[in-house]
Amino acid sequence: MKPLEDIRVLSVTVFLAGPFLGMTLARFGAEVIKVEMPRVGDPIREIGPFTGPNGINHDRETEEDLSIRFLKRSEGVKSVTLNLKDPEGRRMFLELAKQSDVVIENLSPGSMTRLGLGYEDVAAVNPGIIYCSIAGYGQTGPYKDLPAHDHQIQAMSGIMDMNGAADGPPTRIGVFVGDLVTPLYAAYSILGALRLKEKTGDGQYLDASMIDTLATLMFMEPMELVLRDGQAVRSGNDSRNGVTGLYRLTDGDVIITVGSQARWKNLCEAVGAGDLLTDPRYATTEDRETHVEELRRRIQDGLGRFGCEEGIALLQNVGIPIARVRTLDETMDDDHFRDRGTLRPMYRQDSTEPVEPGIIPGFPVAFSGGTLPQLEGGATLGHHNDEIYGRLLGLDPAELADLKNSGIL
Repeated sequence: MKPLEDIRVLSVTVFLAGPFLGMTLARFGAEVIKVEMPRVGDPIREIGPFTGPNGINHDRETEEDLSIRFLKRSEGVKSVTLNLKDPEGRRMFLELAKQSDVVIENLSPGSMTRLGLGYEDVAAVNPGIIYCSIAGYGQTGPYKDLPAHDHQIQAMSGIMDMNGAADGPPTRIGVFVGDLVTPLYAAYSILGALRLKEKTGDGQYLDASMIDTLATLMFMEPMELVLRDGQAVRSGNDSRNGVTGLYRLTDGDVIITVGSQARWKNLCEAVGAGDLLTDPRYATTEDRETHVEELRRRIQDGLGRFGCEEGIALLQNVGIPIARVRTLDETMDDDHFRDRGTLRPMYRQDSTEPVEPGIIPGFPVAFSGGTLPQLEGGATLGHHNDEIYGRLLGLDPAELADLKNSGIL
């Protein structure tokens, strides 16, 4: 099943956010052509560890070695080289754009416009183009020219302020959440723009901002009320105002969710703390919020007597959501993810042998109408030059050789 098999995407993307957007569209069957600088390519190609003929190594040992980070964000994406700083390179890019449905880029704001390849330039030759830019702070506003990766965006957005223990420092979320969620917003925005184009014939420009993405995630919670009421912004692994949270058992940690009067009653009775239900100090939700630390200690005393298997069964039997906190090793080895295709072996595009050890995330939604396409692995730099420039621009091998010798390819 290839919902986007008639869509061609021209991608000028580096590092993570833009490449993840390109890979997401490729997973739906779009032809995604990544345009990279000759001999240099996406900077992430130079960041190890690398995989090649000699296995996995921290440093590149052979010309065939590819960055594992690059492989993880390039599945199904074709690679061509093109010098966009050269007039002929810009002309060729616009020729490719004429035959494309979507352009995506995540260079510094204004970079593509300064090259003469911004939205207005592309729309002049292809009025129906959907052109999407991703940037840390977006294309407008007082911060737009500040350099930013996910670390800076987490800091500036405020999400670090709400992450971590209440008595500890602000804490960065352990994955590049801005780099990963922003392209998901961008992907369904592109799908919406393509749907509108079917109705009107009009293309449009999409301005995706990583800091705006994190703001939308944070304020799905009533953070403005938390601030107004002077509550602690950071709550670590616990709820700000209840006994929901992390508890240490004899052989591991579990996390529970209470969240209702019925669950509170069942929890207290299950862990031998039924007296809390008749104590007037804890009669109302507000009372329990006031005394939440001592209530957590009582629940810890009652639940902490059990091992994880017994404690989980105990609370599951009374309808309390509970789960053991697993290690990454345990998650990686769980057949659940293999069976659903969530985690799959990682391949290079030039090999049928999987990279070991190597895992690439699949798409986490299953379609009843069929499976999404199985994609080739990440490509070596310029691997698709002959195919793309021959098929789309009609260039023959001699012309391609001349362009390569002149530094354009």
